[in-house]
Amino acid sequence: MESGLAKVSDEVKKEYLGRFDEIPGLFSLMEPMPGAIDAMHRIQKDGRYELYILSTAPWNNPTAWSDKLLWVQKHLYDVFHKRIVITNCKNLLKGDYLIDDRSKNGAKEFEGEWIEFGNSEFPDWDSVLKYLNII
Repeated sequence: MESGLAKVSDEVKKEYLGRFDEIPGLFSLMEPMPGAIDAMHRIQKDGRYELYILSTAPWNNPTAWSDKLLWVQKHLYDVFHKRIVITNCKNLLKGDYLIDDRSKNGAKEFEGEWIEFGNSEFPDWDSVLKYLNII
């Protein structure tokens, strides 16, 4: 969220202090994590995995839903065209792997394997690619 906040005026930050995730348009302003775009293309090209984006959007920010779609269209449209699921219950979906940096919203209870991005085992996208035998 920090990369999106860096593009928001101080006036807006002051107005939304303590609830930055409610800033309209914030999620479309975020920059991709280092290595993320390349990793998604490599996983897609490998062909062994069917990729979807599974995301949560804050209830008190109605633009967050469309912001996330706009972000995907800008950065990953070729990989995730019509492959976006926005939910607050990630554990209700089926799959072999869920790559997520937070245990909230059902990620920890996901029936497949939760790859906790950003922890010591998976600190970056290269570690995820190695685990999935892509590199």
